[in-house]
Amino acid sequence: MMGGISPRRIGAFSLRYLYLYKRSFPRLLEIFYWPIMSLLLWGFITVYLARFRGALPDFVAFLIGALILWDILFRSQQGVAVSFLEDLWSRNLINIFVSPLGPAEYVLTLLLISFIKLVMTTTLLVILAWIFYSFDIFTIGFSLIPFIANLIVMGWSVGIMTTAVILRYGREAEVLAWGVAFFFQPISAVFYPVEVLPGWLQNVAWALPSAHVFEGMRAVITTGVAPVEHLVWAGGLNVVYTVAAALFFSRNFRIIKEKGLLAKAGD
Repeated sequence: MMGGISPRRIGAFSLRYLYLYKRSFPRLLEIFYWPIMSLLLWGFITVYLARFRGALPDFVAFLIGALILWDILFRSQQGVAVSFLEDLWSRNLINIFVSPLGPAEYVLTLLLISFIKLVMTTTLLVILAWIFYSFDIFTIGFSLIPFIANLIVMGWSVGIMTTAVILRYGREAEVLAWGVAFFFQPISAVFYPVEVLPGWLQNVAWALPSAHVFEGMRAVITTGVAPVEHLVWAGGLNVVYTVAAALFFSRNFRIIKEKGLLAKAGD
């Protein structure tokens, strides 16, 4: 080690990393995002357990069912974003879009790949839940199918928006592919009812299809009947968000083409 250890050199090189965070919002997210999400999620779970202690019917079913359904939402979003990242990392986007394949066809391809991967992952989770925890999701019945479909559509909408942001802003936004879905987890009432949230946050939760889905899941497990109101709300909100995601992707793709940035995507 030439010249020994120099605190001055260590300090100077440390500043180099700190300056990267100063100019990068996604890097700041890595510092603050996960701790805040963990605090909110486990904090609300604690409130739920304390408030409803002694009155938690089918809590194991609630928890394992919620884990499986949450993974469906997360994987559907991630499947879209990660498939796009694979094209970005291989610098293949320019080759894709000089072919006859249009943006809409490309997005539909990402959705199809996401669905195939989702089916494989969910099948494995269902089998493991049955083997290790004797939890048979099929005993819930077909009432959950419409809710599962809504989770997939919401995940796709978030995935399309994430893809558009990464396409527009490049590698610095790639962290969103792995973490953006978790932004919705604490306010989607995945492991606890919406009523556990503070009043103002409940209004935000009801604006998400996922909150209606997880409330519907708990109702199905408890009563065996799918609450139509939650299903209608989830479906209606998904229509709005799907249209918004398509318009958002289209707008960003148009800007990328107009500025000639497609060839630089991934730099």
